[in-house]
Amino acid sequence: MASESEVKRCARCGESKPRAAFALKRTNLDGLQHRCRDCAAESDRKRQRTMGRSMPKLGGVPEGHKHCQGCGETKPHSDWHRKGSASDGWASRCRKCRAVEARANHLKRHYGLTEAERDEMVASQMGLCVICLKAPAVHVDHCHKTGRVRGVLCFNCNSAIGKLGDDPDAVRRAAAYLEGIAWKPTLVAPGVYQLPS
Repeated sequence: MASESEVKRCARCGESKPRAAFALKRTNLDGLQHRCRDCAAESDRKRQRTMGRSMPKLGGVPEGHKHCQGCGETKPHSDWHRKGSASDGWASRCRKCRAVEARANHLKRHYGLTEAERDEMVASQMGLCVICLKAPAVHVDHCHKTGRVRGVLCFNCNSAIGKLGDDPDAVRRAAAYLEGIAWKPTLVAPGVYQLPS
């Protein structure tokens, strides 16, 4: 029979199991979890099911694969980001699910919009950039001073407004320049120049 120091009793199932059957937990006196790995996994599976998440069958994930908590699919490790703090070294969601989640979080964090609100704005613009009326609207435009969302533009129009410093006068001068209006100052008196209006 194994010695007392080589086994530990699980607080959930009550069985005495080898120390390798328990996950590490540095804050506990013996450095191990109170529940064995099997009981902890079953408890986690039950909690995931009550939250409506799909869980793979026990032993149903092949070697070199992982089950995604986002889409519920089992995918190879090449579809995952590494995560050093995770017990298996991989993120809990696949790259595709993380990208979708990141886009939604970016919209909410930077502009205070949900994807549905953004899509509604694009639909109200008939899917086109409101400046050039040619390219699809894909970039949210906002005022850098107030943070207010103005609309959804194409990349070129959004970056052009940004490069002109969100200055309406600069945009007007650029439009006049494109229309052929000379922006050269005229000499009114010696040393006095008048800018065009």
